[in-house]
Amino acid sequence: MAAQFGRRLAKGAATTAVAAVAVAALSASQAPGVPVDDRGRQTAADAQPTPEATADSGTATGNSRYYTDLPPLDSPNPSPSASPSAGGTPVAQGPAEAGIPATVLDAYKKAEQALKEAKPGCNLPWQLLAAIGKVESGQARGGEVTADGTTITPILGPQLDGNGFALIKDTDGGKYDGNSQYDQAVGPMQFIPSTWAWAGRDGNGDGLKDPNNVYDAALAAAHYLCRNNWDLSQQSNLNSAILSYNGSQDYLNLVLSWLEYYRKGTHEIPDGTGTLPSHSSDDKKPSGSKTPPSKPGKSTPSTPPSTPGGSTGPSKPSTPSGPSPTPTDTVDRLADAGTAKLTAMAGDAFTQKISTKAVTKAGKAVAKVRVRFTVVGTTDSAFTGGEKVATVVTNNSGVAVAPALQAGETTGDFTVRATVVGRAVTGVDYKASVTERVADTLVRTSDTALTCTPGGQFADQVEVKATYKGAVADKVGVTATLIKSVLDPTEDDKGPYFKDADGKTVRTLTGLQTDANGLLKLPQLYSDDTTGTFILRITTAGGTTLNVQLNVAAADSSASPSPSPSASPSPSA
Repeated sequence: MAAQFGRRLAKGAATTAVAAVAVAALSASQAPGVPVDDRGRQTAADAQPTPEATADSGTATGNSRYYTDLPPLDSPNPSPSASPSAGGTPVAQGPAEAGIPATVLDAYKKAEQALKEAKPGCNLPWQLLAAIGKVESGQARGGEVTADGTTITPILGPQLDGNGFALIKDTDGGKYDGNSQYDQAVGPMQFIPSTWAWAGRDGNGDGLKDPNNVYDAALAAAHYLCRNNWDLSQQSNLNSAILSYNGSQDYLNLVLSWLEYYRKGTHEIPDGTGTLPSHSSDDKKPSGSKTPPSKPGKSTPSTPPSTPGGSTGPSKPSTPSGPSPTPTDTVDRLADAGTAKLTAMAGDAFTQKISTKAVTKAGKAVAKVRVRFTVVGTTDSAFTGGEKVATVVTNNSGVAVAPALQAGETTGDFTVRATVVGRAVTGVDYKASVTERVADTLVRTSDTALTCTPGGQFADQVEVKATYKGAVADKVGVTATLIKSVLDPTEDDKGPYFKDADGKTVRTLTGLQTDANGLLKLPQLYSDDTTGTFILRITTAGGTTLNVQLNVAAADSSASPSPSPSASPSPSA
């Protein structure tokens, strides 16, 4: 969706604008709320979103207005949307591009770098953020931002009241858009409040998630485009990601044209000097269906006088009857739909999935309702793909099944909270537990006898392998203790020992861990002058133990030289 520009240029010929088209019906793989399996594939056909289910919040912008100006005529190659065969309305080239404002460009590039580290498989180019930023807000109104990246005046889209746009009733109490009746897209990347609630990020490190800040908004857009395990180097995934931002084929073609333009090169310009778009996707909408532009310097939301906005509260609706109730309007509460106990070992996938049912006050199931699942609490567990939030549409039985959970390395309990998108009703909290990694089998990797002479060192180091249910048990905690006997597990005070970093005698080692192959090699073992048979007990998390026999005996002069360095070979005759 595009911003309200305070210095909007006079309209040129209507033929230079892209004709607005109806929102394209997306396939299930393109829509943001579809449940997917571990490989990003859809898991339930009856959970596929329908137009009724996605009209309220199916995209980042709520399918709101955007600017349709195209790259200049001297672009090296034609725009992808310049041909009718591209699948959208034929378009003409628009005003020249005059570069990207410095702070805005810096925000795009920092977001790209952050995604290289967080989600390297996404292959997000900063030029894609620039293309969307150009179409959504003209690069934050030509770079009208403060030094920290916050827009000097709010950038608000038209209220989404169903009049020419989607119907999205207020979800944030007017916190971001100043509108307590309907939502409006906010900021340089034009997020609707209900999407920002889970997609928002802190991109400038000030501890806040502000959709009006270009660093925060660019980083949020980057993560939004990289969800669902999309690899944006693949054209089909790139198309799906862009369409999930705004579900219009013309929007897709337009963003692709700017992406191609920016890939061929652009330049940095001072903040506040960028070119402002002059044409909008709603230019041809009937009178009264779009929001008039604000005047230069005004900071109040740009909404018609007869519609709600700002902090003054809603005015009277234009019609007494109001819009027809949506499925979301009929939901009274969410209820658990038979979710099993959620437990997984650190690093493993939870075998159970969360199921939630949307019901009316009478207990009737409600289909086509968007349910948001949010991982809360101190945990590094997340849904498949590393996301902490997933949105799923209820099926014909009113049930939404969350994507699979992947346990992190942090053990303990956390919560997954299910709420209804766009309606404040009683939700459901699900407790999930992550237990430490364990092993059920522990064996030595060698059957060589472990022997040593008094005062010497053992020639071989002890190495063990841990498994769990036949599979490698990696990152499992291990303790090794030299004990008095099999029946007395207290630490021995004589015989074999390890050395600490200072060379002091140590007979218990803690904090050990198996490697990626389930292997653990213990440090070098030494012995004092005590001879005899000793026991090294190795214990894994989960209680699996292995007793290793150690023998300390004087060298046999008639036998081969002892492997102990303390014994000298017999001289030749």
